[in-house]
Amino acid sequence: MAGVGKLMKQAQKMQRQIETLQAELAEKEFEITSGGGAIAVKVNGAGEFRSLKIDEEFLKEDKEMVEQALLTAVQEAAAKAKEYNETEMQKVTGGMNMPGLF
Repeated sequence: MAGVGKLMKQAQKMQRQIETLQAELAEKEFEITSGGGAIAVKVNGAGEFRSLKIDEEFLKEDKEMVEQALLTAVQEAAAKAKEYNETEMQKVTGGMNMPGLF
């Protein structure tokens, strides 16, 4: 049974590390631009969108172009946050997946 106790302690330590990492992810910000810099999206490492800015002059452009640039910026921001989150989480978990624990 000593093995189970050791495993539980390791799991608890990993859980604390994940909680610390989650707080750090919430603080890490990325800014993604699109449309030649006319659109800027900020997202944190946890994938929460923080801000969206659109240059006023860019809004005078073709509606479909503005929509595409906005979509591109949002998609890139989401992908960047997800990639960063997964990379940092693997550092803590060593790639282990323990369903229900985290």
